[in-house]
Amino acid sequence: MRAIKPYSREIGVAATIGLLNLVLLFGSHRYFSAENLADLLLDNMPVLIISLGMLLIILTGRIDISVGSEFAVCSVIAGLAAKGGLPAVGIGLAACLAGAICGALNGGLVAYLRMPSIVVTLATMIALRDGLRWLTQGSWVGDLPSSFQWFHFTQGEFTAAILVLIVLFILFAAFGLRYLRAGRAVFAVGSSEQASRMVGIGTERVVFSVFTLTGALTGLAAALNAVRFHQVPSNAGLGLEMKVIAAVVVGGAAITGGAGTVLGTVLGVILLGSIGTGLTFLGVSAYWENAIQGAIILVAVAINVAGRNRE
Repeated sequence: MRAIKPYSREIGVAATIGLLNLVLLFGSHRYFSAENLADLLLDNMPVLIISLGMLLIILTGRIDISVGSEFAVCSVIAGLAAKGGLPAVGIGLAACLAGAICGALNGGLVAYLRMPSIVVTLATMIALRDGLRWLTQGSWVGDLPSSFQWFHFTQGEFTAAILVLIVLFILFAAFGLRYLRAGRAVFAVGSSEQASRMVGIGTERVVFSVFTLTGALTGLAAALNAVRFHQVPSNAGLGLEMKVIAAVVVGGAAITGGAGTVLGTVLGVILLGSIGTGLTFLGVSAYWENAIQGAIILVAVAINVAGRNRE
C-alpha cells in the first residue's frame, strides 16, 4: 500500500466546502433553510449511496460507467413491482436484485474474462439504456399505487429514515474497509494484483464482489429515489455515472486504485452536490455548474497525481 498523509486530501475538500458555505452564508442565507437542505439531501441521496460502491470499484483500479443505466433499469423494475402489488420490502429487494445481476454481469466479464472495465461497462451502459428504451418505448411507469410514494411514510419520517440509512452505510463501509479482511483485500488488489495473489487473495473474487455490491447499491438507490415521485421515468439516471465517479475522485480516491476513503467520498458528494444549488441562490447562471465541476475534478486529479509522484 502507498504511504500517504492521513486525510490530507479530505482536509482540502472539507476546506473547499467550508469556503463555499461561507460565501453562501453572506451571499444568500436562504440556502441554509431546512427545506432546501432536505431537498439537497434527497436529490443527492442516490449519488451518495452509489458512490460508496463506486469507491470500492475504483479502489481495485477499475471503473463502472454503467451505473446510470443500471439505475434506470432498477427504477423501472421498482415501479413495475409496486404495480404488481409487492410490499415495500419486496420492491426494494426486486430493485437490489436487478442491480446485483447487472453488476455481476460486469464483474464476471472484468474479473474472470479479464476484459477492460471501461470497455465492458461502456457496452453495458449502452445496451441497458437502449434495451430499456426499446422495452418501454420511452413510456414512464405510471398508475402507481398510493402506498408506493414514500412507502407510507410522511416526508419528514422518510427523510429521517434516509438519514439513518446513510449513516449506517457510511459507518459500515468505513469500518469494513479499515478493519475487515475483505476491506483490506480491496486495497491490496488496487495496490498490486500480483502481490495480492502471492499472499493468497482471490483477486477475481474481490473484483467480482465489488461490481456486484455496487449494482445492488444502485438498485437500493433507485428504489429509494423512485418512491419520491408519482411516476417512474424510463430515462432516469442520465449522467449519474459521471456524478458518482467525479465525487469519488474529488474525494481523493486514486483513479489507479489502492487509495481512497469513505469520508473523502462523502465530502466529494457534498461539494459537487452543493455547487448547482449554490449558484442558483447566488444568482449565477446554472450553465456554470458543469464548468465549475469540471475545473474541480481537474484540480483534484492534478493534486492526486502530484501526491503520487511525491510518494
